[in-house]
Amino acid sequence: LFAPVALELGIDPIHLGVVMIVNLAIGLFTPPVGVNLYVACGIGKISIEDISKGIIPCLVAMLIVLLLVTYIPAISLMFV
Repeated sequence: LFAPVALELGIDPIHLGVVMIVNLAIGLFTPPVGVNLYVACGIGKISIEDISKGIIPCLVAMLIVLLLVTYIPAISLMFV
């Protein structure tokens, strides 16, 4: 769905894939729908509120990485 539009706009398909994967990783860790949060709560036997407070530094780091990868395509394309 996104690939033909990205190719038409001149976006590299590998760069698009990396940006989408980083976005999905962030989505899996953000409440209230973050599946990985529920798994971590079950393993650690803690509440969703406690773990949500603990992931804030990780989430900030992931958002910084997302911004870097999105706006500096050379980062995601350096090994191609």
